[in-house]
Amino acid sequence: MTTLRIRDFRPEDAEAVAAAHRAGREHLVQTPEMFVWLDARQAKGQHYRTFVAELDGRVVGSVRCGVVTGTTVTGIGHANGSVLPEYRRRGAFTGLLAAAERHLAEHGVTEVHSWVDEEPGPRAFALARGFAEGRTAHFGGRDLARPLPEGPPPPAGVELRPVSDWAADPHPVFLVEADAIRDEPGEVPMDAADYEEWLAGEWHRPALDTALSIVAVVDGRPAAFTAVHTDGADRYWSAFTACRREFRGRGLAKLAKLESLRLARAAGLRHAYTSNDATNAPMLAINAWLGYERCASERKFIKRLGG
Repeated sequence: MTTLRIRDFRPEDAEAVAAAHRAGREHLVQTPEMFVWLDARQAKGQHYRTFVAELDGRVVGSVRCGVVTGTTVTGIGHANGSVLPEYRRRGAFTGLLAAAERHLAEHGVTEVHSWVDEEPGPRAFALARGFAEGRTAHFGGRDLARPLPEGPPPPAGVELRPVSDWAADPHPVFLVEADAIRDEPGEVPMDAADYEEWLAGEWHRPALDTALSIVAVVDGRPAAFTAVHTDGADRYWSAFTACRREFRGRGLAKLAKLESLRLARAAGLRHAYTSNDATNAPMLAINAWLGYERCASERKFIKRLGG
């Protein structure tokens, strides 16, 4: 008889949780250490929590959930998870999702957003549990052993510098993201960015590579940047690329991303991945020029709690 147990995450679960997260999804660059760090953070108002599923004593999957902050819209939560393929259809993710929804409802969430692999099985699962289909995002991958495109040199007055140059005062970099994220494609407007939250959740994130994250500076002022996470081995994740609206149309994001990939290649990284909303035509075009090829897609699903 199979015994299913849903419980809170413990640090010793990290390897198993990471294995379930990566199974069949090599484009997701996330280390076991990051799952420990994410669960240990107690960011104000986020109520972040990780649940794991045990089948016959083995951890086979998890769900990570919390309240969406950085927006003036209230009552929005997120719940994203995964189960090892060989343990699916045995009730594990049903139990995980139920635990996540209870937790979120206790903290005032009325609408849950979840990213689901763009495949028939996961989509059918979400629809059967009351979720409605939303927007699509595409993942791109490229082998860094392949040559990179030749780009133009930075124009006069533009410098490309590592984000580590702002270690003493990251606030100018934050201002770029806070401005750019306001029109990032999505159902929820990210119109209330908080500097302290950004410092704790993004700037101090262990996966952030401050040597490969590049800032485009115009006349001494940060105007665009690309943030990069790595797995400490050979994989590179383009976490977020931003350009202040007043500086758009000058190719600054393209310059920063190309410089970052050049440095990553020189440092011995082999595999680069990125993701973009399907409606973000300018960034999709930049990534195609950089040599990224679509390797997977996912779809946002949304559910109203309590009916």
